[in-house]
Amino acid sequence: MKRRDTLALGAALGLTAGAGLVLPPAAAAQPLRVLRYAFPIAESSFDPPQITDVYSRTVITHIFESLYTYDHLARPARIVPLTAVGMPEISSDFRTWTVKVQPGIFFADDPAFGGRPRELVAADFIYVFKRCADPANKSPLWSNVDALGFSGLAALRRDSLDRKQAFDYQRPIEGLRVLDRHTVQFQTDEPRPRLIEALAIAGQYGAVAHEVVAFYGNKIGEHPVGTGPFKLVQWRRSSLIALDRNPAYRERRWDSQPAVDDAEGQAIAAQLRGRRLPLLDRVEVSIIEEAQPRWLSFLNGQTDLIDRLPADFVHVAMPGGAVAPNLARQGIRGARVLQADVVMTYYNMEDPVVGGYAPHQVALRRAMNLAVDVDREIRLVRHGMAIPAQSPVLPHMSGYDANFKSESSDHDPARAKALLDLYGYVDRDGDGWREQPDGKPLLLVCATQPDQASRQLNELWQKNMAAIGIRISFKTAKWPENLKAARAGALQMWGVGSSATSGDGADMLRRYHGKQKGQQNLSRFALKEFDAVYDQLAALPDGPERQALFDQAKRLAVAWAPYKLHVHRYVADLMHPWVQGYRRPAFWNGWWDMVDVDPVARRAAGL
Repeated sequence: MKRRDTLALGAALGLTAGAGLVLPPAAAAQPLRVLRYAFPIAESSFDPPQITDVYSRTVITHIFESLYTYDHLARPARIVPLTAVGMPEISSDFRTWTVKVQPGIFFADDPAFGGRPRELVAADFIYVFKRCADPANKSPLWSNVDALGFSGLAALRRDSLDRKQAFDYQRPIEGLRVLDRHTVQFQTDEPRPRLIEALAIAGQYGAVAHEVVAFYGNKIGEHPVGTGPFKLVQWRRSSLIALDRNPAYRERRWDSQPAVDDAEGQAIAAQLRGRRLPLLDRVEVSIIEEAQPRWLSFLNGQTDLIDRLPADFVHVAMPGGAVAPNLARQGIRGARVLQADVVMTYYNMEDPVVGGYAPHQVALRRAMNLAVDVDREIRLVRHGMAIPAQSPVLPHMSGYDANFKSESSDHDPARAKALLDLYGYVDRDGDGWREQPDGKPLLLVCATQPDQASRQLNELWQKNMAAIGIRISFKTAKWPENLKAARAGALQMWGVGSSATSGDGADMLRRYHGKQKGQQNLSRFALKEFDAVYDQLAALPDGPERQALFDQAKRLAVAWAPYKLHVHRYVADLMHPWVQGYRRPAFWNGWWDMVDVDPVARRAAGL
């Protein structure tokens, strides 16, 4: 690509390094350390209780801070204090957790504070959970918070609903208590041995100041204000998100403890340990939905890192899993890792065509799942960058068993046809397409997005369903629009990806939990037998008894088939040589504050 074309591409992507960042005179003479990369999907909001997508959550993870976080380089994952003073004090029954908050941490300056510094206090963490519980917020995270079982919180929510009055944020409850200005105590109705994992998710439960919510009202999703290393300074919806270093950020030094035999991690730690965080002055994220423009933006140095290399370019960029020689000669580095994620298609269990619990309705979903050729999807669409998913429990999480096998990955059109024939889904009028058992037309309508990868997946669905005599059509909309419709139960079926936010495999089973219908549970699946298993999983510590429950939950999930589980994806990341310290998180979203970009090296490359 010619130089003028490269510049034009940069302008189109909105890559305006340094725009909006005000530095003191001494620092202004230094070149800015700016990280530039792209999301393939647009953000939805920057208000934590409203967010379920990984992209919006990645942004706010660097604005808000939780009590704990994950060691940047440690594998397996290790939780360390972030705003807490040390690890929590935990009762022997895993029901009472007491945490001290570091004094002297302040929120970023904002008009909401009236020109006065605002210190982080214990009550700010209680406020976060209560915002998720407030019915007025209609938070899709309420089911997650409810599952944590904080004593009295669900009752407080029910009281607000029953009395049709505003949620009482000031009413004390046993489960969320302020012991003093900098000490918070959590109490749960049932044992919660892994509560600390929830306390380490900044993108969901990072501290929020009530003054900010009151000041911005229904515009709060546009004005995230936290104690984190960055602050939002520029936002063009579905186009550009820019964050600058938070000048009020406390003194915090780079530290990480990679394994002794982790040569790469040890080298990163030796290079960066002790430096003040964040290392970057600015982060610019463009939204580039199509694969080719996103790939070109990286090749031409308009972005510094390509996060989730598009599958179409894997064989060109990383043949055999190694960086291609022509790229390696430019100093480009890469990594390929199996993600803690799953790609699935959900079926709306309340839809009259694909939903329901009667034998013939279950048979339809299982037949459709058997007709889907996952191996072909991996070869042709994902270019080998995935493995078949046998259950909703993800790699790298508790409960995952690489040897577990189910019919989830089976491709068996003959068996699918036999199921349909047996339960009355036959072609009555001779037009080549099956009808429902009552004679009504059998037509599937699948929601989708207007990008090339979605179109390729749609073609596979079309072929797979046609092979067993089922018609399917596609309704196209932008991803945020589909998400809104999905939560409202307005879609018949839709393909989604889901990534872990903690190391507990039970978290992904929330998508099957009846209490979470319309929230994490987009399928609106509700089965008492499954809910009972899920509730036991939440209360048990890891061990053989819990693993047996995981296996039971997996079998129920596959047998009732409210989802078609497709794959767990490999992700390949490429970065230019001036990016330092990057390692893809296993399942958390925070890393911008832990990496550096060398502006001198970038300039030497002519960029």
